[in-house]
Amino acid sequence: METQQLEQIAVQVRRDILRMVHAVNSGHPGGSLGCTDLFVALYFDVLRLKRDDQGKVIFDMDGRDEDLFFLSNGHISPVWYSVLARAGYFPVSELSTFRKIDSRLQGHPATAEHLPGIRIASGSLGQGLSAACGAALAKRLNGDDKHVYVLMGDGEQQEGQVWEAASFAPHHKLGNLTAIIDLNHQQIDGPTDLVMNNRDLGEKYRAFGWNVTDMKGNDLADVLRTLHESKNDSEVPTLILMHTEMGYGVDFMMGSHKWHGVAPNDEQLATALNQLPITISDLKDY
Repeated sequence: METQQLEQIAVQVRRDILRMVHAVNSGHPGGSLGCTDLFVALYFDVLRLKRDDQGKVIFDMDGRDEDLFFLSNGHISPVWYSVLARAGYFPVSELSTFRKIDSRLQGHPATAEHLPGIRIASGSLGQGLSAACGAALAKRLNGDDKHVYVLMGDGEQQEGQVWEAASFAPHHKLGNLTAIIDLNHQQIDGPTDLVMNNRDLGEKYRAFGWNVTDMKGNDLADVLRTLHESKNDSEVPTLILMHTEMGYGVDFMMGSHKWHGVAPNDEQLATALNQLPITISDLKDY
């Protein structure tokens, strides 16, 4: 798919995110908006997925012979749900049930609801890299040549379990694993440098034995290039430091931790949507 088409999808996904969190006055728009380009690139270009004869995505929990994606910072579920729906995993109309009672689209993704695309419950920060390591090792043992991706937050790097997994992956030569850190320098309590300074994450991962590269997370062309280059025949896992801006696409949300977990009010929603013109079909149309 052409980059321009992907950019149009990204704009629409950002509209979905805003409408979803506004409708229930709950959710996490900031990180979702910042990571939109990554999710669109993965599901509409990079991931090698199972499809039927008509090109429709086939989802099963086993995940053999296909690329896998795990979301560790599960609070940015709005962007994942929107992209999964837009990619055909479930009807776009179901996005209107986000965070409602008995909905499959809970605030943090969970497997109990059997939502296509979700393989683990996430949002208890620090666990996603471990799950991805297990999946990557299983693929290698099974002779499966597909790739495993995992997204983490930068505030999440303050969790001890992350570093156990960071040690595990190079030791087991998991070259089929790409971990991505959303480096927006914000977390719920404020800037990460003030809450608990991560120092130089790239140097830390290099010391553990990872291949480390940087990516402009709000530049779709750079996202596509970097993700494709991360798939190689090396035995060394790759870490991508994805530089994003929280709230990207909405001027008054950008660069502030205040929009980590706050929904826009009616006036703010209207202002935000005016900055993101409809490109495909709006959530309200379903």
